[in-house]
Amino acid sequence: MSGPTDIVNSVGGYVPAWLESLLLLLVGVALAYLLHGLLWRVATRMIGERRGLAVRIFHRLKRPSRLALVLVVLIALVNGGTLSRAWERGIEQAALAILFVIFGWAGLIAIDTASERAAGKLRLDAEDNLSARKQITQIKVVQKVSKVLVWLLTAGFVLSTFEAVRQYGVSLFASAGAAGLVLGFAARPVLTNLIAGIQIALTQPIRMDDVVIVEGEWGWIEEIASTYVVVRIWDLRRLVVPLSYFIEQPFQNWTRENANIIGSVFWFVDYKAPIAAMRAKLQEFVEATPLWDGKVVNLQVTESERDTVQVRALVSARTSPRAWDLRCEIREKMIEWLKDEHPEALPRERGELMVMRDRDEGPGPRFERETGVEDAGTGIPREARPG
Repeated sequence: MSGPTDIVNSVGGYVPAWLESLLLLLVGVALAYLLHGLLWRVATRMIGERRGLAVRIFHRLKRPSRLALVLVVLIALVNGGTLSRAWERGIEQAALAILFVIFGWAGLIAIDTASERAAGKLRLDAEDNLSARKQITQIKVVQKVSKVLVWLLTAGFVLSTFEAVRQYGVSLFASAGAAGLVLGFAARPVLTNLIAGIQIALTQPIRMDDVVIVEGEWGWIEEIASTYVVVRIWDLRRLVVPLSYFIEQPFQNWTRENANIIGSVFWFVDYKAPIAAMRAKLQEFVEATPLWDGKVVNLQVTESERDTVQVRALVSARTSPRAWDLRCEIREKMIEWLKDEHPEALPRERGELMVMRDRDEGPGPRFERETGVEDAGTGIPREARPG
Protein backbone atom coordinates (compact mmCIF):
# COMPACT_ATOMS: atom_id res chain seq x y z
CA MET A 1 0.00 0.00 0.00
CA SER A 2 1.47 3.36 -1.07
CA GLY A 3 1.79 6.25 1.37
CA PRO A 4 1.45 10.06 0.82
CA THR A 5 5.13 10.37 -0.04
CA ASP A 6 4.83 7.82 -2.79
CA ILE A 7 1.76 9.62 -4.18
CA VAL A 8 3.57 12.99 -4.26
CA ASN A 9 6.58 11.41 -5.93
CA SER A 10 4.41 9.69 -8.49
CA VAL A 11 2.53 12.92 -9.25
CA GLY A 12 5.80 14.85 -9.39
CA GLY A 13 6.98 12.54 -12.13
CA TYR A 14 4.18 13.80 -14.37
CA VAL A 15 4.76 17.56 -13.63
CA PRO A 16 7.19 19.36 -15.99
CA ALA A 17 10.24 20.94 -14.40
CA TRP A 18 9.34 24.44 -15.52
CA LEU A 19 5.85 24.15 -14.02
CA GLU A 20 7.29 22.86 -10.78
CA SER A 21 9.65 25.85 -10.60
CA LEU A 22 6.78 28.23 -11.39
CA LEU A 23 4.63 26.77 -8.62
CA LEU A 24 7.58 27.08 -6.27
CA LEU A 25 7.93 30.77 -7.16
CA LEU A 26 4.23 31.41 -6.62
CA VAL A 27 4.33 29.74 -3.22
CA GLY A 28 7.39 31.83 -2.34
CA VAL A 29 5.60 35.05 -3.33
CA ALA A 30 2.61 34.14 -1.16
CA LEU A 31 4.82 33.31 1.82
CA ALA A 32 6.76 36.56 1.37
CA TYR A 33 3.49 38.51 1.30
CA LEU A 34 2.33 36.89 4.57
CA LEU A 35 5.73 37.32 6.19
CA HIS A 36 5.78 41.02 5.31
CA GLY A 37 2.37 41.56 6.87
CA LEU A 38 3.53 39.92 10.08
CA LEU A 39 6.78 41.87 10.23
CA TRP A 40 5.00 45.15 9.44
CA ARG A 41 2.59 44.70 12.35
CA VAL A 42 5.45 44.00 14.72
CA ALA A 43 7.37 47.05 13.48
CA THR A 44 4.38 49.40 13.79
CA ARG A 45 3.71 48.20 17.35
CA MET A 46 7.34 48.81 18.26
CA ILE A 47 7.18 52.36 16.87
CA GLY A 48 3.95 53.11 18.71
CA GLU A 49 2.90 56.74 18.88
CA ARG A 50 6.27 58.22 18.08
CA ARG A 51 6.40 61.08 15.60
CA GLY A 52 9.11 62.44 13.39
CA LEU A 53 10.21 62.61 9.80
CA ALA A 54 11.74 59.12 9.79
CA VAL A 55 8.57 57.62 11.29
CA ARG A 56 6.38 59.34 8.69
CA ILE A 57 8.55 58.05 5.89
CA PHE A 58 8.49 54.55 7.40
CA HIS A 59 4.67 54.45 7.46
CA ARG A 60 4.59 55.28 3.74
CA LEU A 61 7.11 52.59 2.80
CA LYS A 62 4.74 49.67 3.32
CA ARG A 63 4.18 48.84 -0.34
CA PRO A 64 7.81 49.39 -1.48
CA SER A 65 9.09 47.24 1.38
CA ARG A 66 6.59 44.48 0.54
CA LEU A 67 7.76 44.50 -3.07
CA ALA A 68 11.39 44.41 -1.95
CA LEU A 69 10.79 41.37 0.27
CA VAL A 70 8.99 39.53 -2.53
CA LEU A 71 11.90 40.37 -4.81
CA VAL A 72 14.46 38.98 -2.36
CA VAL A 73 12.50 35.74 -2.00
CA LEU A 74 12.22 35.39 -5.78
CA ILE A 75 15.95 35.85 -6.27
CA ALA A 76 16.71 33.26 -3.59
CA LEU A 77 14.30 30.73 -5.15
CA VAL A 78 15.63 31.30 -8.64
CA ASN A 79 19.20 30.69 -7.56
CA GLY A 80 18.21 27.46 -5.83
CA GLY A 81 15.70 26.24 -8.38
CA THR A 82 15.85 24.14 -11.49
CA LEU A 83 15.06 26.81 -14.10
CA SER A 84 17.09 27.05 -17.25
CA ARG A 85 19.93 29.50 -17.48
CA ALA A 86 17.99 31.76 -19.84
CA TRP A 87 15.07 31.98 -17.42
CA GLU A 88 17.38 32.66 -14.50
CA ARG A 89 19.17 35.42 -16.38
CA GLY A 90 15.88 37.05 -17.42
CA ILE A 91 14.42 36.94 -13.91
CA GLU A 92 17.64 38.29 -12.38
CA GLN A 93 17.71 41.15 -14.87
CA ALA A 94 14.06 42.00 -14.18
CA ALA A 95 14.65 41.78 -10.43
CA LEU A 96 17.59 44.19 -10.69
CA ALA A 97 15.50 46.66 -12.69
CA ILE A 98 12.66 46.39 -10.17
CA LEU A 99 15.14 46.95 -7.35
CA PHE A 100 16.17 50.29 -8.90
CA VAL A 101 12.49 51.16 -9.25
CA ILE A 102 11.97 50.43 -5.56
CA PHE A 103 14.86 52.70 -4.61
CA GLY A 104 13.44 55.47 -6.79
CA TRP A 105 9.97 54.91 -5.34
CA ALA A 106 11.33 55.20 -1.81
CA GLY A 107 13.22 58.36 -2.80
CA LEU A 108 10.04 59.98 -4.12
CA ILE A 109 8.19 59.07 -0.93
CA ALA A 110 10.95 60.56 1.21
CA ILE A 111 10.95 63.80 -0.84
CA ASP A 112 7.15 64.20 -0.65
CA THR A 113 7.03 63.42 3.06
CA ALA A 114 9.82 65.84 3.92
CA SER A 115 8.23 68.58 1.79
CA GLU A 116 4.78 68.11 3.32
CA ARG A 117 6.21 68.14 6.82
CA ALA A 118 8.16 71.36 6.17
CA ALA A 119 5.22 73.05 4.44
CA GLY A 120 2.81 72.00 7.19
CA LYS A 121 4.63 74.22 9.69
CA LEU A 122 3.99 77.37 7.63
CA ARG A 123 0.86 79.51 7.82
CA LEU A 124 -0.21 81.00 4.53
CA ASP A 125 -3.50 82.24 6.01
CA ALA A 126 -1.76 84.83 8.20
CA GLU A 127 -2.18 88.51 7.35
CA ASP A 128 1.57 89.02 6.88
CA ASN A 129 2.63 85.79 5.20
CA LEU A 130 5.62 87.03 3.21
CA SER A 131 8.14 84.84 5.05
CA ALA A 132 5.87 81.79 4.79
CA ARG A 133 5.39 82.34 1.07
CA LYS A 134 9.16 82.58 0.58
CA GLN A 135 9.75 79.28 2.32
CA ILE A 136 6.84 77.44 0.71
CA THR A 137 8.06 78.53 -2.72
CA GLN A 138 11.53 77.16 -2.06
CA ILE A 139 10.06 73.92 -0.71
CA LYS A 140 7.77 73.41 -3.71
CA VAL A 141 10.41 74.17 -6.32
CA VAL A 142 13.07 72.01 -4.65
CA GLN A 143 10.52 69.21 -4.30
CA LYS A 144 9.59 69.30 -7.99
CA VAL A 145 13.18 69.50 -9.22
CA SER A 146 14.30 66.72 -6.87
CA LYS A 147 11.52 64.43 -8.06
CA VAL A 148 12.46 65.02 -11.69
CA LEU A 149 16.09 64.17 -10.90
CA VAL A 150 15.02 61.00 -9.08
CA TRP A 151 12.90 59.98 -12.06
CA LEU A 152 15.79 60.57 -14.46
CA LEU A 153 18.29 58.69 -12.30
CA THR A 154 15.89 55.78 -11.80
CA ALA A 155 15.17 55.55 -15.51
CA GLY A 156 18.88 55.67 -16.27
CA PHE A 157 19.72 52.86 -13.84
CA VAL A 158 16.82 50.71 -15.07
CA LEU A 159 17.82 51.13 -18.71
CA SER A 160 21.45 50.38 -17.86
CA THR A 161 20.45 46.86 -16.77
CA PHE A 162 19.74 45.98 -20.41
CA GLU A 163 22.75 45.05 -22.49
CA ALA A 164 21.43 46.69 -25.65
CA VAL A 165 20.94 50.02 -23.90
CA ARG A 166 24.44 49.85 -22.39
CA GLN A 167 25.97 49.23 -25.83
CA TYR A 168 23.97 52.12 -27.26
CA GLY A 169 25.19 54.35 -24.45
CA VAL A 170 28.81 53.42 -25.14
CA SER A 171 28.40 54.13 -28.85
CA LEU A 172 26.63 57.37 -28.01
CA PHE A 173 29.55 58.51 -25.89
CA ALA A 174 31.91 57.46 -28.66
CA SER A 175 30.06 59.73 -31.08
CA ALA A 176 29.25 62.40 -28.53
CA GLY A 177 29.72 65.21 -31.02
CA ALA A 178 26.68 65.20 -33.31
CA ALA A 179 24.51 63.00 -31.10
CA GLY A 180 25.17 65.20 -28.09
CA LEU A 181 24.12 68.27 -30.03
CA VAL A 182 20.93 66.59 -31.19
CA LEU A 183 19.98 65.41 -27.71
CA GLY A 184 20.90 68.74 -26.19
CA PHE A 185 18.75 70.62 -28.66
CA ALA A 186 15.81 68.24 -28.12
CA ALA A 187 16.03 68.52 -24.33
CA ARG A 188 16.57 72.28 -24.32
CA PRO A 189 12.99 73.27 -23.25
CA VAL A 190 13.03 70.80 -20.36
CA LEU A 191 16.50 71.78 -19.20
CA THR A 192 15.66 75.48 -19.55
CA ASN A 193 12.63 75.14 -17.30
CA LEU A 194 14.54 73.01 -14.77
CA ILE A 195 17.29 75.62 -14.54
CA ALA A 196 14.64 78.34 -14.32
CA GLY A 197 13.04 76.45 -11.44
CA ILE A 198 16.35 76.43 -9.56
CA GLN A 199 16.77 80.16 -10.25
CA ILE A 200 13.25 80.88 -8.99
CA ALA A 201 13.92 78.88 -5.81
CA LEU A 202 17.08 80.92 -5.15
CA THR A 203 16.14 84.43 -6.35
CA GLN A 204 12.35 84.16 -5.92
CA PRO A 205 10.95 86.62 -8.45
CA ILE A 206 7.63 84.89 -7.70
CA ARG A 207 6.32 83.05 -4.66
CA MET A 208 3.25 81.04 -3.83
CA ASP A 209 0.15 83.27 -3.54
CA ASP A 210 1.94 86.25 -5.09
CA VAL A 211 -0.35 88.67 -6.90
CA VAL A 212 0.93 89.10 -10.45
CA ILE A 213 -0.09 90.51 -13.80
CA VAL A 214 0.99 88.17 -16.60
CA GLU A 215 0.01 88.69 -20.23
CA GLY A 216 -2.44 91.36 -19.12
CA GLU A 217 -4.19 88.99 -16.67
CA TRP A 218 -4.42 89.71 -12.93
CA GLY A 219 -4.24 86.73 -10.58
CA TRP A 220 -2.41 84.72 -7.93
CA ILE A 221 0.41 82.20 -8.19
CA GLU A 222 -1.45 78.98 -7.41
CA GLU A 223 1.10 76.28 -8.28
CA ILE A 224 4.79 76.14 -9.15
CA ALA A 225 5.55 72.86 -10.91
CA SER A 226 8.85 71.57 -12.24
CA THR A 227 8.38 73.11 -15.69
CA TYR A 228 5.40 75.48 -15.47
CA VAL A 229 3.51 77.88 -13.21
CA VAL A 230 -0.29 78.01 -12.78
CA VAL A 231 -1.74 81.49 -12.28
CA ARG A 232 -5.29 81.61 -10.88
CA ILE A 233 -7.07 84.50 -12.62
CA TRP A 234 -9.55 86.60 -10.65
CA ASP A 235 -12.49 84.99 -12.51
CA LEU A 236 -11.20 81.47 -11.60
CA ARG A 237 -9.61 80.78 -14.97
CA ARG A 238 -6.13 79.24 -14.94
CA LEU A 239 -3.20 80.62 -16.92
CA VAL A 240 -0.39 78.07 -17.41
CA VAL A 241 2.98 79.73 -18.03
CA PRO A 242 6.41 78.10 -18.54
CA LEU A 243 8.85 78.63 -15.68
CA SER A 244 11.34 80.26 -18.01
CA TYR A 245 8.81 83.05 -18.69
CA PHE A 246 9.38 84.53 -15.23
CA ILE A 247 13.13 84.63 -15.85
CA GLU A 248 13.12 85.97 -19.40
CA GLN A 249 9.98 88.15 -19.68
CA PRO A 250 8.85 91.23 -17.72
CA PHE A 251 5.79 90.91 -15.50
CA GLN A 252 4.21 92.73 -12.56
CA ASN A 253 4.46 91.36 -9.02
CA TRP A 254 2.29 93.30 -6.61
CA THR A 255 3.48 91.45 -3.50
CA ARG A 256 7.23 91.23 -4.12
CA GLU A 257 8.27 92.71 -0.77
CA ASN A 258 4.95 93.02 1.04
CA ALA A 259 1.27 92.73 0.33
CA ASN A 260 0.46 96.43 1.00
CA ILE A 261 -0.84 98.22 -2.06
CA ILE A 262 -2.29 101.61 -3.01
CA GLY A 263 -5.48 101.66 -5.04
CA SER A 264 -6.88 104.52 -7.08
CA VAL A 265 -10.49 105.60 -7.63
CA PHE A 266 -11.53 108.06 -10.36
CA TRP A 267 -14.64 110.22 -10.72
CA PHE A 268 -15.63 112.56 -13.56
CA VAL A 269 -17.61 115.43 -12.04
CA ASP A 270 -18.86 118.86 -12.99
CA TYR A 271 -16.84 122.04 -12.44
CA LYS A 272 -19.31 122.89 -9.65
CA ALA A 273 -18.28 119.81 -7.63
CA PRO A 274 -17.29 120.65 -4.01
CA ILE A 275 -13.73 119.28 -4.01
CA ALA A 276 -13.03 120.18 -0.37
CA ALA A 277 -16.25 118.50 0.77
CA MET A 278 -15.40 115.40 -1.32
CA ARG A 279 -11.98 115.25 0.32
CA ALA A 280 -13.51 115.40 3.79
CA LYS A 281 -16.12 112.81 2.86
CA LEU A 282 -13.43 110.47 1.55
CA GLN A 283 -11.67 110.67 4.90
CA GLU A 284 -14.92 109.83 6.63
CA PHE A 285 -15.56 106.86 4.34
CA VAL A 286 -12.15 105.22 4.80
CA GLU A 287 -12.20 105.67 8.57
CA ALA A 288 -15.52 103.85 8.72
CA THR A 289 -14.40 100.73 6.83
CA PRO A 290 -12.12 97.92 8.12
CA LEU A 291 -10.64 97.50 4.63
CA TRP A 292 -8.42 100.59 5.00
CA ASP A 293 -5.01 100.04 6.61
CA GLY A 294 -4.83 103.57 8.00
CA LYS A 295 -1.85 104.71 5.94
CA VAL A 296 -2.71 106.45 2.68
CA VAL A 297 -5.79 108.52 1.81
CA ASN A 298 -5.70 111.39 -0.64
CA LEU A 299 -7.98 113.18 -3.11
CA GLN A 300 -6.79 115.43 -5.94
CA VAL A 301 -8.02 116.94 -9.19
CA THR A 302 -5.78 115.24 -11.72
CA GLU A 303 -7.28 116.40 -15.03
CA SER A 304 -9.67 119.01 -16.42
CA GLU A 305 -11.58 118.62 -19.67
CA ARG A 306 -14.11 120.74 -21.55
CA ASP A 307 -17.16 119.59 -19.58
CA THR A 308 -15.80 117.73 -16.54
CA VAL A 309 -12.88 117.49 -14.17
CA GLN A 310 -11.21 114.22 -13.19
CA VAL A 311 -10.90 113.60 -9.46
CA ARG A 312 -8.62 110.84 -8.21
CA ALA A 313 -8.59 109.29 -4.74
CA LEU A 314 -5.73 107.17 -3.43
CA VAL A 315 -6.37 104.67 -0.64
CA SER A 316 -4.19 101.88 0.75
CA ALA A 317 -4.96 98.39 2.00
CA ARG A 318 -3.03 95.43 3.40
CA THR A 319 -3.68 93.14 0.42
CA SER A 320 -4.71 93.58 -3.20
CA PRO A 321 -8.12 91.84 -2.74
CA ARG A 322 -8.89 94.19 0.15
CA ALA A 323 -7.71 97.13 -1.96
CA TRP A 324 -10.10 96.11 -4.74
CA ASP A 325 -13.04 95.87 -2.33
CA LEU A 326 -12.06 99.20 -0.75
CA ARG A 327 -11.94 100.94 -4.14
CA CYS A 328 -15.38 99.64 -5.09
CA GLU A 329 -16.85 100.65 -1.74
CA ILE A 330 -15.41 104.18 -1.87
CA ARG A 331 -16.55 104.65 -5.47
CA GLU A 332 -20.12 103.60 -4.69
CA LYS A 333 -20.42 105.66 -1.50
CA MET A 334 -19.05 108.81 -3.14
CA ILE A 335 -21.47 108.53 -6.07
CA GLU A 336 -24.43 108.06 -3.69
CA TRP A 337 -23.33 111.06 -1.60
CA LEU A 338 -22.91 113.31 -4.63
CA LYS A 339 -26.28 112.24 -6.03
CA ASP A 340 -28.08 112.97 -2.74
CA GLU A 341 -26.21 116.03 -1.41
CA HIS A 342 -24.65 117.68 -4.47
CA PRO A 343 -26.55 116.76 -7.65
CA GLU A 344 -25.08 119.79 -9.38
CA ALA A 345 -21.69 118.04 -9.18
CA LEU A 346 -22.75 115.23 -11.49
CA PRO A 347 -21.50 115.48 -15.08
CA ARG A 348 -23.76 117.31 -17.52
CA GLU A 349 -23.67 118.51 -21.10
CA ARG A 350 -23.74 122.30 -21.77
CA GLY A 351 -25.06 123.73 -25.02
CA GLU A 352 -25.93 127.01 -26.82
CA LEU A 353 -29.40 127.79 -28.19
CA MET A 354 -30.43 130.44 -30.76
CA VAL A 355 -33.96 131.79 -29.99
CA MET A 356 -36.15 133.74 -32.50
CA ARG A 357 -37.70 136.98 -31.13
CA ASP A 358 -41.24 138.16 -31.85
CA ARG A 359 -41.46 140.92 -34.53
CA ASP A 360 -43.94 142.93 -32.39
CA GLU A 361 -41.35 143.49 -29.70
CA GLY A 362 -39.81 146.33 -31.71
CA PRO A 363 -36.64 146.83 -33.66
CA GLY A 364 -33.55 144.91 -32.89
CA PRO A 365 -31.86 141.68 -33.89
CA ARG A 366 -34.22 138.90 -34.82
CA PHE A 367 -32.20 136.29 -32.93
CA GLU A 368 -30.70 136.28 -29.52
CA ARG A 369 -28.31 133.79 -27.97
CA GLU A 370 -29.26 132.09 -24.76
CA THR A 371 -27.05 129.64 -22.93
CA GLY A 372 -27.68 127.31 -20.11
CA VAL A 373 -28.10 123.75 -19.19
CA GLU A 374 -31.89 123.97 -19.18
CA ASP A 375 -31.99 124.82 -22.93
CA ALA A 376 -29.30 122.37 -23.97
CA GLY A 377 -30.27 120.35 -27.01
CA THR A 378 -34.05 121.11 -27.00
CA GLY A 379 -34.24 123.19 -30.22
CA ILE A 380 -37.67 124.66 -29.19
CA PRO A 381 -38.13 128.46 -28.84
CA ARG A 382 -39.13 129.53 -25.38
CA GLU A 383 -42.27 131.29 -26.68
CA ALA A 384 -43.45 128.04 -28.27
CA ARG A 385 -43.22 126.04 -25.06
CA PRO A 386 -46.49 125.29 -23.26
CA GLY A 387 -47.21 127.14 -20.01
